[in-house]
Amino acid sequence: MASSKLQAFWNHPAGPKTIHFWAPTFKWGISIANIADFAKPPEKISYPQQVAVACTGIVWSRYSMVITPKNWNLFSVNVAMAGTGLYQLSRKIRQDYFSEEKEAAASLEG
Repeated sequence: MASSKLQAFWNHPAGPKTIHFWAPTFKWGISIANIADFAKPPEKISYPQQVAVACTGIVWSRYSMVITPKNWNLFSVNVAMAGTGLYQLSRKIRQDYFSEEKEAAASLEG
């Protein structure tokens, strides 16, 4: 049973014998790097970079469900890219536009 599943995976049109497997597999590096950047201060986040990561994730997530064969590896990596990009953008927006309001309110009280 395990060998038949492994053989089916190996011979799948988006399996490891094709670029349709390896391109999304290596694309995980972008999402992993973005997750590692969660520890960086929001000041170091780039709007253009994160917009590109988020938009790429959104567009290619949709595309991966329209093509034949369905490529779940491509779909999952792009959902991760969209999620990490949107999270990084939210951190940057909160820091740039909402932290000043808190600082101003605190200085008025103090």
